[in-house]
Formats: sequence, C-alpha cells, structure tokens
Amino acid sequence: MDITKVVVRDADLQQAATGGMDAFIDVFVNALYEYVGGKLDVETMSRLNASQITLLAYKILRDEVMDGGFVQLIHNGYGGFIFLNPFARAVKEWGLTELGRLVRKVHSLYKKYRDEIEQDCTDDEFMAMFEKYPEFDQYDDIFVENEEEWTAMVAHYIDDNIGLFAEITND
Repeated sequence: MDITKVVVRDADLQQAATGGMDAFIDVFVNALYEYVGGKLDVETMSRLNASQITLLAYKILRDEVMDGGFVQLIHNGYGGFIFLNPFARAVKEWGLTELGRLVRKVHSLYKKYRDEIEQDCTDDEFMAMFEKYPEFDQYDDIFVENEEEWTAMVAHYIDDNIGLFAEITND
C-alpha cells in the first residue's frame, strides 16, 4: 500500500501543535478522510493500512463515546467497526492496554444488545436506551475519565510513527 498519497502539510502540523493533542490528531484524520473521499467503507478501507484504520476507529470511538457513550456508538452503526475488528488488539500494540481491555469488556455487551440498540427509533426511544442499558454506564465513565490520557498516547504514537500515517510535505 502506497501511503505517499496521504499527505499532511508540515505547516498544518505546526499550526495544530498550538491546538493540542486533538488538533494534532485531527490533521491526520482529516488527511485520511480526504484520501478516501470522506467515505469509510470496505472499498476505501482497502486503500488504508492497519495503523490508519486504527486511527480512524479511535477518532470515531472517541467522538461517539464522548458525545453519547457506547450506546450511541452502537446505535449509530459503529459497533461492528470497533468490536468485530482487531481494534482492541491494535490499540494495545500502540501502548493503550487499558483501552484495549475496556473495548473487550464492552464487546460482550455489544454482542448481547446490538440487535436492539441498532434498531431505527425515534429520539425519545433512543434517549430511553440510556436507562434501558445501564450496564454501559460504568464503561462510559471509564472512557471519559481516561480519554485525555488515551488521546495523548495516540498523538504520541502518531508522532513517533508518522510514516505509518502520512507523508509530510512542505508544500
């Protein structure tokens, strides 16, 4: 796979450096989405390497769980992407052992409730899911409590392995 097509401008990285870890990660995430035409599916994922896919998965996981917990992640159709792929193993290899363990724990709840949670529903029915599935609450809390540290670890991993994610240009 030729990642040289995924390009990040050094100037964008310099600017992101003042914005913190999230901004740094977003430079790479945005470049990856641009590379795949803004669409992540089987065809476009085949153009990415495992590290790039893991980064996009982390970003989706982070955004969904921080916004509405694991119930929202599953309801919005991302459960299979996170729980039925080697995401947990990949983040452990990046040094995020506790995140990998958390994902494995939530995986059992995903298998148990996914058919119900993934159903189309009204906003009120969706909001009721948070009370219907309180088992997710402790895992949501763990994620929120550790998100800043985990995001920093992801940013450091990218920084230490930039070549896995994109080519840096001075253009």
